[in-house]
Amino acid sequence: MARVAAVVVTFNRLDKLKTVIASIEAQTHAPSSLVIVDNASTDGTGEYLAALESSLDLEIVSLPTNSGGAGGFSAGMRRGYELGADFVWIMDDDGYPEPDALEKLIAGFDSAAAELGEEMPFACSVVKYIDGTICEMNNPVPTWDWGRLLAIGQNSVMVTSCSFVSVLVPRWALERYGLPYKEYFIWFDDAEYTLRLSKACPGVQVLDSVTVHDMGENQGVNFGMIDDKNAWKFAYGIRNQASYRRHHQSLPHFLMFATQVVVGMRRGRVKRRLQKQMIAKLWEGFRFNPQIDRVV
Repeated sequence: MARVAAVVVTFNRLDKLKTVIASIEAQTHAPSSLVIVDNASTDGTGEYLAALESSLDLEIVSLPTNSGGAGGFSAGMRRGYELGADFVWIMDDDGYPEPDALEKLIAGFDSAAAELGEEMPFACSVVKYIDGTICEMNNPVPTWDWGRLLAIGQNSVMVTSCSFVSVLVPRWALERYGLPYKEYFIWFDDAEYTLRLSKACPGVQVLDSVTVHDMGENQGVNFGMIDDKNAWKFAYGIRNQASYRRHHQSLPHFLMFATQVVVGMRRGRVKRRLQKQMIAKLWEGFRFNPQIDRVV
């Protein structure tokens, strides 16, 4: 039986974290370990985790400062690897996997790898919102031939990238491709990482593996939505994606992305002050080029 380290990154969401833990403990395929990365929470999470007892082998990674989702996943995936897991199963602290989500992910991964080859790099779940509809922010990017596995009777579609909401990554992929860029802090770290993994072979979304994302409002994002409240997140996202386009694709890709940002902000009538901030982040991303952390 595959040894799976479930990795959860949390920051100041104690009530939701409790539901995540219960959902993982209830899996029909029990993980071999549960790794919880506390990103220096200030809401009592640290005290709760210090006293937590679980039916699973529990590993608490307490970070001294908030390193964002990117830093948390990097630390948690490394710890899962150190524990000898065959897979790490990664998720945020507001994603609730259905009881058979992991069992279905493993089965879907194995079936897809038997068809696509041993370089098949990840499997992700279908992510639903709390009302049962699709979660707008967590739709994977399909390949042009996404239905190839469906056509031969498998219940998976091929994808090139996905968000870190119930993703199964094999040990060999960590060894070959390293860890997510912790320097990204938040936004686009999941897209970059799964794009990195799927360069040689696509991953899959397993259609009967389901997790529920208990996020705020169920809507996607675009650059016309930038305001004073969310600008800090967009700043990271724009910097990180600009870096990816420039350093992992090409200068024309960077320029096309910069145009999308500028045009999107103008169409959305984003405050001029915020537009200037985001343009500065584009140029920061032009120079920003973190290096891959390796597990071996």
